[in-house]
Amino acid sequence: MCRNSSNSEMVASKKSTLEKSTLEKITLEEVLDIEKNMSQWVVNPPDPPSMLRQVVDNIKDILVPHPHPNTFSSLRNQPFSKRAFAFFKNLFPILASFQNYNAQKFKCDFMAGLILAIFAIPQCMGNATLAQLSPEYGLYTGIVPPLIYALLASSREMVIGPGSVDSLLLSSMIQTLKLPIHDSIGYTHLVFTVTFFAGIFQLAFGLFRFGFLVEYISQSTIVGFLAAAAVGIGLQQLKGLFGIDTNKTALFSVLKSLWTSFKNQSLWHPYNFVIGFSFLCFILFTRFLGKRNKKLLWLSHVAPLLSIIASSIIAYKINVHEHQVKDYRVEVLGPIKGGGSLNPSSFNQLIFDSKVVVHLMRIGLNIAIISFTGSIAVGRSFASLKGHSIYPNREVVSLGIMNIVGSLTSCYIASGSLSRSAVNYDAGSETVVSNIVMALTVLLSLKFLTGLLYFTPKAMLAAIILSAVPGLIDLKKAREIWKVDKMDFLACAGAFFGVLFASPEIGLAVGITISFAKIILTSVQPAIAVIGRLPGTDSFGDVQQYPMALNIPGVFIVSLKSAWLCFANANLVEEMIERWVNNEKGGESTFHHVIIDASSLTNIDTTGIASLVELNKNMTSRGVKLAIANPRWHVIHKLRLANFVSKIGGRVFLSVGEAVDACVTTKMVAV
Repeated sequence: MCRNSSNSEMVASKKSTLEKSTLEKITLEEVLDIEKNMSQWVVNPPDPPSMLRQVVDNIKDILVPHPHPNTFSSLRNQPFSKRAFAFFKNLFPILASFQNYNAQKFKCDFMAGLILAIFAIPQCMGNATLAQLSPEYGLYTGIVPPLIYALLASSREMVIGPGSVDSLLLSSMIQTLKLPIHDSIGYTHLVFTVTFFAGIFQLAFGLFRFGFLVEYISQSTIVGFLAAAAVGIGLQQLKGLFGIDTNKTALFSVLKSLWTSFKNQSLWHPYNFVIGFSFLCFILFTRFLGKRNKKLLWLSHVAPLLSIIASSIIAYKINVHEHQVKDYRVEVLGPIKGGGSLNPSSFNQLIFDSKVVVHLMRIGLNIAIISFTGSIAVGRSFASLKGHSIYPNREVVSLGIMNIVGSLTSCYIASGSLSRSAVNYDAGSETVVSNIVMALTVLLSLKFLTGLLYFTPKAMLAAIILSAVPGLIDLKKAREIWKVDKMDFLACAGAFFGVLFASPEIGLAVGITISFAKIILTSVQPAIAVIGRLPGTDSFGDVQQYPMALNIPGVFIVSLKSAWLCFANANLVEEMIERWVNNEKGGESTFHHVIIDASSLTNIDTTGIASLVELNKNMTSRGVKLAIANPRWHVIHKLRLANFVSKIGGRVFLSVGEAVDACVTTKMVAV
């Protein structure tokens, strides 16, 4: 038995020795062929798609919807009833919510909808005044758009209605047209028309799958834009808080009006300020309590409505007893249209006059972009909290349809509200049914309770809007942007000051321009790093980031960190590499090989290729050989077409490690 064991061990030993010698033989005989084949893999890949093919594929990817589990192709063999339900469920996502709907979910949605209505009614009225419209138009906008959105949208938590930022932008942009508008009716017609065009643009963005455009507005730009809009909203509402009569909206104009009123006390009404400021403090205090104690959160939700009721009683008492003293009267809303069954039609009020229609379309485009950008951001935020996703293109289509229909039913621009969506989430809503309950409650209020709003102080509505301003200014996020990325903060500041001192359009354009400039500078700046081998590994890293990285004797390795090697940076890259090599030539160790790591390089133009040709010529004259490691598909394709690969003797490798091994063993394989 021992003999058999010994024999088997001898056989195994001989077999191992034979395999090892065979492996060594293969390694010695075929290593050159393997290296040559690997170089061939890099140098001779299939041709990349043409530019026309890439453009067509990109457009196709944008315009053609991706397959969805409920499409008819996946349900082809299913019964007709199931296919029909899948079709309508795709068309009206609310049907999916009803599949597992029950009494408990309806109870949650119903209570959330009532709380939303209590919170939304004062906000809708206040935002309408911010848009220079009568309060009833804010209530109209709180009815039809939420109902349509609930049927079509994929978001379950977002609440629709008039927004403070949209309202301010709408009024300020229309006023910049300087049209001869002599009454509120003409202005209202312009608002409806702008809303109509905004809806058309949003619908087009969604149908052509342009929802991705929201990704091109950076978060830093949005932070600066909203902060400046909040300052503008605050200044606007200070006029209402002090009871100042002025239609000016520009920063310095409003400040001048405030200063004039302070110097001349007859221009402002003290009771307006006392009422507005007192209830503003009350609303902010209830929010503070709600954040400190979740059990008191309901108080912050009902505080605006309680403030309207209490301030209306106070205004009634003051105006009745002080009716002979004008300076002590409280400015109130007065009569509000209501009592109808639903929003009145505004179809005949749209303006398509060739003299103004182009300007109104431009404003509509700006409002459309700003509106759906903010709405998708709100929808994504709350969807992530609930663990599901939204579909940007469907959301934009929903916004477009609801604004088109809204413009025909006396509504102005509606979008997703951050504050109301937060209330909806905190109230425990389960589905979009809470939007429907809210809209129906607002409708009942408009029909039966508008008479009670006669004595609502204008300063009270200003206070409600002012209470929302702190939520739009995210100082914490601005500090974080400054700390992490100074260029991002520059975009944030550009958007902020552009909106504040010029216009919303200019502010947004400044922020986007700076963001794109950052992308361009980052992609073309001549970022080069000297790299070395990390001890004990086959990895290579920047010698500045990893001081322990080891230099390879006789080999100089640089990594191109730019995405492009082009006319903007090619000459600088060439000069930097030559300067580094020349500086080292005077030392004890000289370089025999220069390896360029092109793994980060996504594209190259003719100027970039010319600079590499010149660099190779200069290196060759000094007895230094140039090699390229890990070039991308389009880069190696262009280098091959320009015959650069043959000019460097085919020294192209899959990785930096393989290039170093070839240089160290002086086995630079020519292709």
